[in-house]
Amino acid sequence: MAREGKRIRAAREGLEPTKLYSIADAIALVKERATAKFDETVEVSMNLGVDPRHADQMVRGVCNLPNGSGRTVRVAVFARGAKADDARAAGADIVGAEDLLEIVQGGKIDFDRCIATPDMMPLVGRLGKVLGPRGLMPNPKVGTVTMDVKGAVAGAKGGSVEFRVEKAGIVHAGVGKVSFDADKLVENIKAFADAVAKAKPAGAKGTYVQRIAVTSTMGPGVKVEPNTVLTA
Repeated sequence: MAREGKRIRAAREGLEPTKLYSIADAIALVKERATAKFDETVEVSMNLGVDPRHADQMVRGVCNLPNGSGRTVRVAVFARGAKADDARAAGADIVGAEDLLEIVQGGKIDFDRCIATPDMMPLVGRLGKVLGPRGLMPNPKVGTVTMDVKGAVAGAKGGSVEFRVEKAGIVHAGVGKVSFDADKLVENIKAFADAVAKAKPAGAKGTYVQRIAVTSTMGPGVKVEPNTVLTA
Protein backbone atom coordinates (compact mmCIF):
# COMPACT_ATOMS: atom_id res chain seq x y z
CA MET A 1 0.00 0.00 0.00
CA ALA A 2 2.82 2.40 0.86
CA ARG A 3 4.38 1.84 -2.57
CA GLU A 4 1.04 2.55 -4.29
CA GLY A 5 0.59 5.73 -2.23
CA LYS A 6 4.05 6.92 -3.22
CA ARG A 7 3.32 6.19 -6.90
CA ILE A 8 0.04 8.09 -6.79
CA ARG A 9 1.67 11.04 -5.03
CA ALA A 10 4.34 11.14 -7.72
CA ALA A 11 1.67 10.99 -10.44
CA ARG A 12 -0.13 13.96 -8.92
CA GLU A 13 3.00 16.13 -8.91
CA GLY A 14 2.74 18.96 -11.39
CA LEU A 15 -1.06 18.69 -11.65
CA GLU A 16 -3.04 21.76 -10.66
CA PRO A 17 -6.19 20.31 -9.02
CA THR A 18 -8.43 23.26 -9.89
CA LYS A 19 -7.11 23.95 -13.39
CA LEU A 20 -9.12 23.06 -16.48
CA TYR A 21 -6.76 21.70 -19.13
CA SER A 22 -7.38 21.50 -22.86
CA ILE A 23 -8.23 17.97 -23.94
CA ALA A 24 -4.87 17.68 -25.76
CA ASP A 25 -2.92 18.75 -22.67
CA ALA A 26 -5.05 16.54 -20.42
CA ILE A 27 -4.35 13.45 -22.53
CA ALA A 28 -0.62 14.24 -22.53
CA LEU A 29 -0.69 14.44 -18.72
CA VAL A 30 -2.66 11.20 -18.41
CA LYS A 31 -0.25 9.35 -20.70
CA GLU A 32 2.80 10.68 -18.81
CA ARG A 33 1.36 9.52 -15.49
CA ALA A 34 0.25 6.04 -16.57
CA THR A 35 3.08 4.13 -14.90
CA ALA A 36 1.39 0.80 -14.15
CA LYS A 37 2.92 -2.38 -15.57
CA PHE A 38 0.04 -2.93 -18.00
CA ASP A 39 -1.64 -1.01 -20.80
CA GLU A 40 -4.02 1.12 -18.75
CA THR A 41 -7.46 2.08 -20.00
CA VAL A 42 -8.11 5.77 -20.57
CA GLU A 43 -11.46 6.75 -19.10
CA VAL A 44 -13.59 9.85 -19.49
CA SER A 45 -16.26 10.96 -17.04
CA MET A 46 -18.86 13.66 -17.58
CA ASN A 47 -20.95 15.31 -14.86
CA LEU A 48 -24.33 16.15 -16.35
CA GLY A 49 -27.03 18.56 -15.22
CA VAL A 50 -29.67 15.85 -14.92
CA ASP A 51 -31.46 13.95 -12.19
CA PRO A 52 -31.82 10.39 -13.53
CA ARG A 53 -34.48 9.62 -10.91
CA HIS A 54 -36.84 11.40 -13.32
CA ALA A 55 -37.68 9.45 -16.47
CA ASP A 56 -37.41 12.54 -18.67
CA GLN A 57 -33.84 13.14 -17.48
CA MET A 58 -32.42 9.68 -18.20
CA VAL A 59 -29.35 9.65 -20.46
CA ARG A 60 -28.53 6.45 -22.30
CA GLY A 61 -27.01 5.56 -25.63
CA VAL A 62 -24.15 4.04 -27.55
CA CYS A 63 -21.06 5.50 -29.19
CA ASN A 64 -18.96 3.96 -31.94
CA LEU A 65 -15.41 4.98 -31.08
CA PRO A 66 -13.66 5.84 -34.35
CA ASN A 67 -10.39 4.26 -33.19
CA GLY A 68 -11.80 1.36 -31.18
CA SER A 69 -11.61 0.81 -27.44
CA GLY A 70 -8.57 -1.44 -27.32
CA ARG A 71 -10.59 -3.98 -25.37
CA THR A 72 -11.30 -7.56 -26.33
CA VAL A 73 -15.09 -7.73 -26.06
CA ARG A 74 -16.84 -11.08 -25.73
CA VAL A 75 -20.29 -10.97 -27.31
CA ALA A 76 -23.28 -13.23 -26.67
CA VAL A 77 -26.21 -13.30 -29.11
CA PHE A 78 -29.70 -14.68 -28.57
CA ALA A 79 -30.91 -15.69 -32.02
CA ARG A 80 -32.18 -18.62 -34.04
CA GLY A 81 -31.74 -19.89 -37.60
CA ALA A 82 -30.26 -17.56 -40.18
CA LYS A 83 -29.75 -14.75 -37.65
CA ALA A 84 -27.76 -17.11 -35.43
CA ASP A 85 -25.63 -17.97 -38.47
CA ASP A 86 -25.14 -14.24 -39.13
CA ALA A 87 -24.00 -13.72 -35.54
CA ARG A 88 -21.45 -16.51 -35.75
CA ALA A 89 -20.17 -15.23 -39.08
CA ALA A 90 -19.70 -11.77 -37.56
CA GLY A 91 -17.56 -13.20 -34.76
CA ALA A 92 -19.98 -13.60 -31.84
CA ASP A 93 -18.42 -15.66 -29.06
CA ILE A 94 -21.61 -17.32 -27.82
CA VAL A 95 -24.81 -17.85 -29.83
CA GLY A 96 -27.95 -19.65 -28.73
CA ALA A 97 -31.56 -19.57 -27.57
CA GLU A 98 -32.97 -21.79 -24.81
CA ASP A 99 -29.56 -23.40 -24.41
CA LEU A 100 -27.95 -19.99 -23.80
CA LEU A 101 -30.77 -19.12 -21.41
CA GLU A 102 -29.92 -22.18 -19.33
CA ILE A 103 -26.22 -21.31 -19.31
CA VAL A 104 -26.92 -17.79 -18.03
CA GLN A 105 -29.48 -19.00 -15.49
CA GLY A 106 -26.81 -21.40 -14.24
CA GLY A 107 -24.64 -18.42 -13.36
CA LYS A 108 -22.13 -18.59 -16.21
CA ILE A 109 -21.92 -15.14 -17.79
CA ASP A 110 -18.80 -15.28 -19.90
CA PHE A 111 -19.48 -12.21 -22.05
CA ASP A 112 -19.29 -8.41 -21.98
CA ARG A 113 -22.13 -7.53 -24.37
CA CYS A 114 -25.46 -9.21 -25.00
CA ILE A 115 -27.40 -8.83 -28.26
CA ALA A 116 -30.80 -10.28 -29.17
CA THR A 117 -33.18 -10.33 -32.10
CA PRO A 118 -36.62 -8.84 -31.22
CA ASP A 119 -38.36 -12.23 -31.37
CA MET A 120 -36.02 -13.51 -28.64
CA MET A 121 -36.93 -10.84 -26.08
CA PRO A 122 -39.74 -12.82 -24.39
CA LEU A 123 -37.09 -15.45 -23.66
CA VAL A 124 -34.35 -12.97 -22.73
CA GLY A 125 -36.80 -11.07 -20.52
CA ARG A 126 -36.71 -13.98 -18.10
CA LEU A 127 -33.08 -13.10 -17.44
CA GLY A 128 -33.79 -9.52 -16.38
CA LYS A 129 -32.78 -10.07 -12.75
CA VAL A 130 -29.51 -11.64 -13.86
CA LEU A 131 -28.51 -9.43 -16.79
CA GLY A 132 -30.06 -6.14 -15.64
CA PRO A 133 -27.84 -5.46 -12.60
CA ARG A 134 -24.76 -6.18 -14.73
CA GLY A 135 -25.82 -3.73 -17.44
CA LEU A 136 -26.07 -6.56 -19.96
CA MET A 137 -29.80 -6.55 -20.72
CA PRO A 138 -30.36 -6.02 -24.47
CA ASN A 139 -32.09 -2.74 -25.25
CA PRO A 140 -33.27 -1.28 -28.59
CA LYS A 141 -32.14 2.22 -27.48
CA VAL A 142 -28.51 1.14 -27.63
CA GLY A 143 -28.85 -1.12 -30.64
CA THR A 144 -28.59 -4.44 -28.82
CA VAL A 145 -32.13 -5.54 -29.72
CA THR A 146 -31.97 -5.65 -33.49
CA MET A 147 -32.47 -7.75 -36.60
CA ASP A 148 -29.07 -6.53 -37.80
CA VAL A 149 -27.12 -8.86 -35.54
CA LYS A 150 -24.16 -8.83 -37.93
CA GLY A 151 -23.82 -5.07 -37.61
CA ALA A 152 -24.37 -5.13 -33.84
CA VAL A 153 -21.72 -7.79 -33.30
CA ALA A 154 -19.28 -5.95 -35.57
CA GLY A 155 -19.92 -2.72 -33.66
CA ALA A 156 -19.37 -4.35 -30.27
CA LYS A 157 -16.18 -6.01 -31.47
CA GLY A 158 -14.99 -2.86 -33.21
CA GLY A 159 -15.24 -0.53 -30.25
CA SER A 160 -18.79 0.65 -29.65
CA VAL A 161 -19.36 1.59 -26.01
CA GLU A 162 -22.68 1.87 -24.21
CA PHE A 163 -23.28 4.60 -21.66
CA ARG A 164 -25.90 5.20 -19.02
CA VAL A 165 -26.04 8.02 -16.50
CA GLU A 166 -25.59 7.00 -12.87
CA LYS A 167 -27.57 8.25 -9.86
CA ALA A 168 -25.18 11.13 -9.24
CA GLY A 169 -25.62 12.40 -12.81
CA ILE A 170 -22.30 11.02 -14.03
CA VAL A 171 -21.71 9.15 -17.27
CA HIS A 172 -18.36 7.50 -17.98
CA ALA A 173 -16.65 5.05 -20.32
CA GLY A 174 -13.32 3.59 -21.32
CA VAL A 175 -12.28 5.26 -24.56
CA GLY A 176 -8.99 3.59 -25.41
CA LYS A 177 -5.61 2.55 -24.01
CA VAL A 178 -2.67 4.69 -22.95
CA SER A 179 -0.70 3.04 -25.76
CA PHE A 180 -2.97 4.75 -28.31
CA ASP A 181 -1.64 7.81 -30.11
CA ALA A 182 -2.75 10.97 -28.31
CA ASP A 183 -4.69 12.26 -31.31
CA LYS A 184 -6.65 8.98 -31.52
CA LEU A 185 -7.60 9.24 -27.85
CA VAL A 186 -8.71 12.83 -28.36
CA GLU A 187 -10.79 11.78 -31.36
CA ASN A 188 -12.44 8.99 -29.35
CA ILE A 189 -13.21 11.30 -26.44
CA LYS A 190 -14.75 13.92 -28.71
CA ALA A 191 -16.89 11.23 -30.36
CA PHE A 192 -18.05 10.00 -26.95
CA ALA A 193 -18.84 13.51 -25.71
CA ASP A 194 -20.75 14.20 -28.93
CA ALA A 195 -22.84 11.05 -28.43
CA VAL A 196 -23.63 12.06 -24.84
CA ALA A 197 -24.53 15.59 -25.99
CA LYS A 198 -26.90 14.19 -28.63
CA ALA A 199 -28.54 12.05 -25.95
CA LYS A 200 -29.55 15.15 -23.97
CA PRO A 201 -33.00 14.40 -22.52
CA ALA A 202 -36.00 16.68 -22.81
CA GLY A 203 -36.11 17.25 -19.05
CA ALA A 204 -32.53 18.52 -18.71
CA LYS A 205 -32.41 22.03 -17.21
CA GLY A 206 -29.58 24.55 -17.18
CA THR A 207 -26.06 23.58 -18.22
CA TYR A 208 -26.13 20.02 -19.52
CA VAL A 209 -22.40 19.15 -19.50
CA GLN A 210 -21.04 20.57 -16.28
CA ARG A 211 -17.64 18.91 -15.83
CA ILE A 212 -15.38 16.58 -17.79
CA ALA A 213 -12.36 14.68 -16.53
CA VAL A 214 -10.00 12.07 -17.96
CA THR A 215 -7.89 9.51 -16.16
CA SER A 216 -6.13 6.20 -16.64
CA THR A 217 -6.93 3.03 -14.71
CA MET A 218 -4.32 3.67 -12.02
CA GLY A 219 -3.67 7.37 -12.55
CA PRO A 220 -5.03 10.64 -11.15
CA GLY A 221 -7.94 12.46 -12.74
CA VAL A 222 -7.30 15.50 -14.92
CA LYS A 223 -10.02 18.13 -15.29
CA VAL A 224 -10.81 19.22 -18.84
CA GLU A 225 -12.12 22.46 -20.29
CA PRO A 226 -15.46 21.30 -21.82
CA ASN A 227 -15.22 23.69 -24.77
CA THR A 228 -12.13 21.82 -26.02
CA VAL A 229 -14.12 18.58 -26.18
CA LEU A 230 -17.64 19.51 -27.23
CA THR A 231 -18.05 20.19 -30.93
CA ALA A 232 -21.12 22.38 -30.51
